[in-house]
Amino acid sequence: MGTWIATAEAHPNIAFIKYWGNRDHEARLPSNGSLSMNLAALTTRTRVAFRPDLSADRLILQGREVTGPALARVSRVLSLVRAWSGVARYAEVRSENNFPTGAGIASSASAFAALAVAAAAAAGLDLSEQALSRLARWGSGSASRSVPAGFVEWLPGTSDEDSYAVSIAPPEHWDLVDCIALVSTEHKAVGSSQGHRLAESSPYQAVRVADAPRRLALCREAILQRDFEALADIVELDCHMMHAVMQTSTPALLYWEPATVRVMQAVRRWRTREGLPVAYTIDAGPNVHVLCPRAVSEEVQRRLQALPGVQRVLASGPGGAARLLSP
Repeated sequence: MGTWIATAEAHPNIAFIKYWGNRDHEARLPSNGSLSMNLAALTTRTRVAFRPDLSADRLILQGREVTGPALARVSRVLSLVRAWSGVARYAEVRSENNFPTGAGIASSASAFAALAVAAAAAAGLDLSEQALSRLARWGSGSASRSVPAGFVEWLPGTSDEDSYAVSIAPPEHWDLVDCIALVSTEHKAVGSSQGHRLAESSPYQAVRVADAPRRLALCREAILQRDFEALADIVELDCHMMHAVMQTSTPALLYWEPATVRVMQAVRRWRTREGLPVAYTIDAGPNVHVLCPRAVSEEVQRRLQALPGVQRVLASGPGGAARLLSP
């Protein structure tokens, strides 16, 4: 029998309503639902080969072999694929990003979405989008949102079977641009998986989770109505609620750098004093995602690049679904 190979590509996503904390850490069942937008310009390409000559799974990331916890997460997804397909081989996984890894730009989301699609295909499985979203979730919760296209909602569900993501609008629904102000490309000291386990230690987590359905409804309506002002208000509120939980957990997580705060203050000033349609949000890292309509995106990028501490700016519109590439 020969080698079974498939390659897939997926995009990271930026969460408008954040995922932080789990009801079940093993299955990554989230404490609350979340909403996001895939980022077309940023991609992860992953090749999975189930090989008869391997005695264990291998992970090559950006050309370098990786072991330890990162490999264990990949093997977890591969083990599910083996169980579902009956394939009794280990796999070599080669993955590359065209953007910084582990810096709060959802590299794990695109990585595990691409892994789910490629591994399922390499093993001969014909899985629905819903099943692929569930599979990706076992590697990274936010990866469930990188499987469907465009603007995506992750339904928290009650179990593995009903916790998956669905597209609420295609990429062409709203021509938003995410201008990512990179203030650091260093790998963060505390990864998201570890951070999720700390969420319950914050006295604010219960309040954040209880209010999540209200924020989801406001954000969903803002997206469907293409109401930027409403989106700006709810996205910034939700961002601050998540970071309040992080900053009051035990131990406390402070991902922000001085330049992070500088960008946030500038964006607030541009919107409230100058009327520029911009809003910020920040994932688990120091880099700031600045959202705006495409009509003003070049101006926003120029302004961001001029701020002290901003190393460079990445820009992306809404992206499509995770997809299988031709051999």
